[in-house]
Amino acid sequence: MATLLIHGATLIDGTGADPKPGVSVRAEDGRITRIAPKDAFEESDSTVIDAGGRYLLPGLTDAHLHLGLTEGNGQITRPLSAYAVKVIRFIEETLDQGFTTVRDAGGLDPSWAGVVERGMVRGPRILPSGAFLSQTGGHGDPRPAHVDDTEWGIGGLVGGAVLCDGADAVRKAARDQLRRGATQLKVMASGGAASPTDPIEATQFTVDELRAAVEEARARNTYVLAHAYHAKSIANCVEAGVHSIEHGNLLDEETAQAMAKAGAFLVPTMITYDVLDKMGGQLGLSKFQQEKVRLVAAGAQESVRIAHEAGVRIAAGSDLLGPMMAQKAREFVLKAEVVGPMAAIVSATKTNAELFGMADVIGTVEEGKQADLVVVDGDPLNDIAVLADAARIRAVVKEGEVVKDLDGPA
Repeated sequence: MATLLIHGATLIDGTGADPKPGVSVRAEDGRITRIAPKDAFEESDSTVIDAGGRYLLPGLTDAHLHLGLTEGNGQITRPLSAYAVKVIRFIEETLDQGFTTVRDAGGLDPSWAGVVERGMVRGPRILPSGAFLSQTGGHGDPRPAHVDDTEWGIGGLVGGAVLCDGADAVRKAARDQLRRGATQLKVMASGGAASPTDPIEATQFTVDELRAAVEEARARNTYVLAHAYHAKSIANCVEAGVHSIEHGNLLDEETAQAMAKAGAFLVPTMITYDVLDKMGGQLGLSKFQQEKVRLVAAGAQESVRIAHEAGVRIAAGSDLLGPMMAQKAREFVLKAEVVGPMAAIVSATKTNAELFGMADVIGTVEEGKQADLVVVDGDPLNDIAVLADAARIRAVVKEGEVVKDLDGPA
C-alpha cells in the first residue's frame, strides 16, 4: 500500500485536546506512522492530500445504525432486489458522510459486513448485531395483534428478529446469532416507539433472560447492547451485565449512578426522535406510535444531561431508518447543545472506539493507530453542523486508503 501524507491540517485528534494547526500526518500500510508540523515533511512520491488548513479528525463512528431497515417506518423494501440496492446505497452514503466504522444495532444480516470487507461494496467497517432478540409481543416483534406468523428473517440477506421467551430460548438465540457472524448481541429490554403493540413503559425480558444473553456474549469475548428507555428496564440490564444501553430517554439519576459504577455506556439517539416527531404521520406511524415518539422525545436531552453529570460514558448513535439516515450526523448538533461540541466529537470517535473494544485501533489520531481519517471544510468546534453536511466532508481515508477526495483528481 502506498504511503499517504495529509499535509497542513488543523488537527482535532479525538482525545479532547485542543486543535493543533499546521500539522501533517503520514500513514504507511494503513497505519499512522508520523504526526508532526508540516514543515517537518519533504515532498515525496507519496499520495498527498493538501488539507490547506482544513480540519482533520479521526474517522467518525456510529454505534446505532439500522442499515437493513430500508424504509422510514422500519420495514424492509420489496421486492428483495430493491432491498439489496437500498442497503448498498445506504452503506456507501454512510462512508461518504465520513463514517469509517459503524455498529449495526440489529436487523442487518451479518453477511453484509463481509461484503464490505471483501471490497465488493464501498463502505465503512460494519460491526453487525444480527437479528434482534425480542420477547413475544416486545419491541422487535413487528406483528399486529391479529397476526401469528413469526418468520421474517432471510439468511444471508435480512437479519430480522428472533422471538425468544425464557432464559434457555434466549441462550439458544444468542448462540445462533453469534454463529451467523454477529460481533455483539442486541436485546430489546423495554417497550419501543415504533413497535405496534407494546407501551413504552413495558419492561421486557427478565434479569435471568438478559443474563443468559450476556453470558453467551462473554463466552465469545463480546457484549450485549440493549434497547431500553426507562429506569426499571435499564436497571435490569445493568444488573444482568449489559455493556451498552441504547436510547435511555427516561433515565433517572439513581439509575445513571448505577450505570456509571458498572462501567456501562449510554448510546443516546436524539436525532431519530426529533425526525420522527416531525415526520411520523408521513411515515405511516399510527396515533399510538406517534404518542410514544413524543413521550420519549421529550426526555432525550435531559437523559444525556443526567448521564453526563453522573459520569456515564456517553457514546454516539443515530438510529435513523431508511432515507432519514442521511441526517445521522445531525445527532452531533443535538448532543453538543448538552455537552458541548468537543465532547460530542469525542463521543463519536474515542468513546465509541472504547465501546467497540477497538480503542487500540481506531478513535483517535495517534501514531500506531489505524489511518481512519476525515478532512472537514469548516471548524466543527465553532459550528458542529459542518459534520452533518456531506459536501463539507472533503476527504475520507479508511485504513490508509483514500476512499473519498472531493478536491483530488477527477
